[in-house]
Amino acid sequence: MNKKYKGIILILLAALFFSLMATTVKSVNEFPLIQKVFFRNFIGVLILSGFVLRDKKILKVNNKLLLTGRCAFGLTGVFLYYWSLSLLNLSEAVVINKLSPFFVIVLGGIILKEKIKPAQFLAVFIALAGIVVLLRPQMDIDMFPAIIGLTGALAAAGAYTIIRELRHSDSPLTIVFYFCLSSTVVTLPFLIGQFVMPSMMELFQLSMIGVFALIAQLLMTNAYRYAPASQLSIYTYMNIIFSTLWGVLFWNESLSSTFLIGAGLIIFAGSINFYTANKIKSV
Repeated sequence: MNKKYKGIILILLAALFFSLMATTVKSVNEFPLIQKVFFRNFIGVLILSGFVLRDKKILKVNNKLLLTGRCAFGLTGVFLYYWSLSLLNLSEAVVINKLSPFFVIVLGGIILKEKIKPAQFLAVFIALAGIVVLLRPQMDIDMFPAIIGLTGALAAAGAYTIIRELRHSDSPLTIVFYFCLSSTVVTLPFLIGQFVMPSMMELFQLSMIGVFALIAQLLMTNAYRYAPASQLSIYTYMNIIFSTLWGVLFWNESLSSTFLIGAGLIIFAGSINFYTANKIKSV
């Protein structure tokens, strides 16, 4: 099996585990938001500590400013994403979150001074049109949950944009470890006053949020070792397919025509961005 196909398999598995993480978050809606965010990162710290014990180099940070920014934007993105999962259908929250790659295009042009191709502008426009269709913004619909989701996607895009620069100076394990560690430290004081004692089954569910998230991150990180992001980005949209399936199976979520059209437009926009990036690589 060549490296590209290994990368594709790993990124598809990452999409599966990200969808399982979102499903698990939604399955424990009765718990405070801060408790779900805490477990997502605390479990990551416990698992990654094993890697740190074997390789102390993981603790070395070369660009502290960028890493701090990544952690701040990342925690904000996770918090808002988990909040949107409690307010929206699983499939809708995941689709909105998948707008982050298009925000990365815009932020890359503004912050990193990257040249944005006309086709990429078109992709962003189509993605935004997909959100308009998906959310059916009528006067009698509460847009607050959608705004939470969109803000979370924007924060995640900020984190991804920083990672694109940070990867040149710091290892993926260093970035993930300090993100989990800093998020655990920041959320712990807020958790103390809101902690709800879980049953054994609920403790398992809360723990699996962290396990699924960490597995997905490590799979994604390793996928990019075998193939560049330009060749793999389109496969991350399988997260939408997986999440839609879980939403139908576990919560009997209906698939309206507006959802299918909106999600289809966003996936189509992703394919435009994918082919544009590959065309640029081949020139």
